[in-house]
Amino acid sequence: MKEVSDEYIVGLMKDKLRREEGFRLLMQQYQQRLYFHIRRMVNSHEDTNDVLQNVFLKVFKGIHNFKSESQLYTWLYRIATNETITFLNKQKKRYSISINDEQNIHAQNLVAEPAIEANIIQRKLKEAIERLPKKQRLVFNMRYYDEMTYQQISDVLETSVGGLKASYHHAVKKIEIYLRQTDMT
Repeated sequence: MKEVSDEYIVGLMKDKLRREEGFRLLMQQYQQRLYFHIRRMVNSHEDTNDVLQNVFLKVFKGIHNFKSESQLYTWLYRIATNETITFLNKQKKRYSISINDEQNIHAQNLVAEPAIEANIIQRKLKEAIERLPKKQRLVFNMRYYDEMTYQQISDVLETSVGGLKASYHHAVKKIEIYLRQTDMT
């Protein structure tokens, strides 16, 4: 499918008669990227789909609040990030588990899924990422996998570029240490 401009999509979505057409284009253009953005934090296909569905519901209901001061991509990532954090916080409260237990559960889920198990080094990297604190994990994923600039991440997370650079640096160091400890470097 050929990409269409964000302005065109937003224009369609704000037009009552063409709203569904615009929403369909938005989903075609951004669904996969948002899915993998969420999946890197959630790690379960079913939960990722649930969070993604909530994201698209919020976008559909809130498109009239979108002001073209930022990019549509940034706005979508902010919603996806906030929905993912909300989901993770609810899960944590529901199961009332410690942070270490949460990280171990995520790491075990990675081993259990054969698609992720295809490559030992990739699995070890994912395990290292799962052991990061939530903010560092989020910043690392957005920078490394989504190839977002620090400014784009700053717009999504509404935090300073300097703080993001520090978070990313600390995340990389922790990943390196983990990989060294597991003899993967």
